[in-house]
Amino acid sequence: MQTILGANGQIGTELARALHDEHTTDLRLVSRNPKPLHQSDQVLSADLMDAGATSRAVEGSEIAFLTVGLPPNSELWAEQLPVMMRNVIDACATHGIKLVFFDNTYMYPRTAAPQTEQTPFEPHGSKAVTRARMAELLMRAMDEQRIEAVICRAPEFYGPGKTQSFSNALVFDRIRENKPARVPLTDDTRRTLIWTPDASRAMALIGNTLDAYGRTWHLPVHGNRPTYAEIIEMCSEAWGRDVDYRVMKRWQFRLGGLVSRPVRELEELLPRYAVDNVFLSDAFDGAFPDFRTTTYREGIQTLADADRRDAPPA
Repeated sequence: MQTILGANGQIGTELARALHDEHTTDLRLVSRNPKPLHQSDQVLSADLMDAGATSRAVEGSEIAFLTVGLPPNSELWAEQLPVMMRNVIDACATHGIKLVFFDNTYMYPRTAAPQTEQTPFEPHGSKAVTRARMAELLMRAMDEQRIEAVICRAPEFYGPGKTQSFSNALVFDRIRENKPARVPLTDDTRRTLIWTPDASRAMALIGNTLDAYGRTWHLPVHGNRPTYAEIIEMCSEAWGRDVDYRVMKRWQFRLGGLVSRPVRELEELLPRYAVDNVFLSDAFDGAFPDFRTTTYREGIQTLADADRRDAPPA
């Protein structure tokens, strides 16, 4: 059996599909309010803040995937995510279960330097400190040989369904609402975004590859790295209309943050948008050469096609 902890989010949902279609139909989906995707899915409600509930959630599994997410609230992250990580590590160690952790890049330096699996942590801001702490807890447990685990690290998301990211919220969601897109700080820096179905398929593959454990992997991204200006141009082609956008300056985010928590939470991450973001997945590409990543043009076209399907009839 393979268990997904945090199965209701977009990554967890797509991971369940990838595991079911390509690896195993013996799945347990765990969240506060889990919903089955396939007839064969087990569902289990559990609070990962509760050590006993976490242990029961993974018991009997061969592999556990930790994909849990929380709303973008710095205080909530600092209070809950490290506790969840400790509970999951302890539960997997107790039951001899392999752990696959879905991680992000918040702890990396806020520079244009290329990011690899060897990039040292330089966390700035509460959310970055929390994410670094989670990764360090797991790396320590791996070093102490308490647990067999692997870290799958991804840059900012874009994708279908309930995908949550600032690029989705500021750009793609607003285009779907026929509103001008909002671009943070500048439209000419290179961005690395990961298509969420690619991230989930790759994590399923790594988790089911025995010799992939014991290290960190950067999940696969397309090597194009467009600017926001180029992304908007692709959106105009995909939606078949001129997509308008505005570049939001730092002072506008500060002003918006006075009345909006989501804007306030983004402000900590703004320096990352002022420079190129070059996330490299060369190690994965070399180890899994048959894995095909989605191009930005393909991903954006998929979003536009879904928008047209979901649009009410004229």
